[in-house]
Amino acid sequence: MADHGTVQYETATGNDYPAHENTYETFVKFAFVGSIHIINLLLGLTVGGVMGHWLTSIPVFLIAIIGLVTGSKTSSYVAFVLCFLIFAFTGLSH
Repeated sequence: MADHGTVQYETATGNDYPAHENTYETFVKFAFVGSIHIINLLLGLTVGGVMGHWLTSIPVFLIAIIGLVTGSKTSSYVAFVLCFLIFAFTGLSH
């Protein structure tokens, strides 16, 4: 960059800072929800495939898919907690 002038972002033409912030926030949200979704799928597959409790893992898959499609952090949290509890209780019962 040139040393002879200062850049003023507020008055620059073509500067769309709110759109950049919105894109960043959307990316971070999708990365978080996607990561939780993958963890939910892995825990659900562990409960269903390894422990043989497929009926208890189906609600986890459904809630996780709803969370991914809607981008809702709440349903991702619910699916994670539900899957963790199922994983803990079925693991302790063996």
